[in-house]
Parts: sequence; structure tokens; C-alpha cells
Amino acid sequence: MTAKAVYSGGCQCGAVRYRVGGELAYPHLCHCRMCQKASGNYALPLGAARRDDFELTRGAPSWFHSSDLVRRGFCAACGTPLFYDIPGADFINVTLGSLDEPMSVQPVAQSNLQGKMPWFHALDTLPVEPDGEASDRASTIRASNHQHPDHDTEAWPQEKSHD
Repeated sequence: MTAKAVYSGGCQCGAVRYRVGGELAYPHLCHCRMCQKASGNYALPLGAARRDDFELTRGAPSWFHSSDLVRRGFCAACGTPLFYDIPGADFINVTLGSLDEPMSVQPVAQSNLQGKMPWFHALDTLPVEPDGEASDRASTIRASNHQHPDHDTEAWPQEKSHD
């Protein structure tokens, strides 16, 4: 017997968390203009979770009806895009970048290519900035990071010690 896949994820601040206790179907990159605007990016990676396998584990998203058919779920506190939902459908799409382990789900397709940036093919030819892990700026960001960790927590934000 094969174990069921389990995915967890949530927003940047940790106010909204979710779990998917099954496969994410049709992981893909959507290039439509609506997904670009909803994500603030050039494309939106999505994967479909069966509603029976999906649960909110902390908080509740806010919703924006981007069309008469679709609503978009996001965290009202930090703005992270989380869900693409067609009310009444037996699935809900989660944004793959909001998964705790986004590298665990590889897209199998792309959709709405009319909106795809015509220069995507050239990304690997661009100069690469060196990793800034050792820089003062990177150290300051790491030391003052308010982002929720990539795993479930009992509570968030964490209690600060009162030394």
C-alpha cells in the first residue's frame, strides 16, 4: 500500500495555513493576465487538490472574485496569494509557491501561453548575481526575519523571550 502524499503550506506571515492530504493534480504554470495580476508575477504555478483532501489548519483566507467563475484566496494580513477556487467544483487550486516544500511538485504543463513573456526562453542566459548569504544585508535580514517557517507550528508568531 502506497502512503498518501501530504502537502502543507501557507502565507508568508503564518496567519493562514493549509494541508492537502492527497495528490496535487495538474501542477502547471498559468500565464494568463488574470493570474499575473493576482500573483504580481509573470506566471502563477497552481496545483489542484480534491476538496475532500484539503483543510485549512490556521486562520481563513480573504477572497476576491476575479471573475464571475473564479475567486482568489489570499492572506489579508500579508497579501500572499494562496488559492484559485471555482466555488462548487470538487477541487481547489493551491499556489505551488505557498507550499512548505515547493520543489516537491514539478509542473507538468503550461496554460494560456498568449500571456507568456516572450523572453522567458532567454532567462538562463542572463548574468547571475552572486549569492549574498555572507553579506551584511543578508545577515540582517536573517536575524530579523518575520516570515513563517516552512513547516506547521503550534502558534504564530512565536512568543518572544523576555530576558
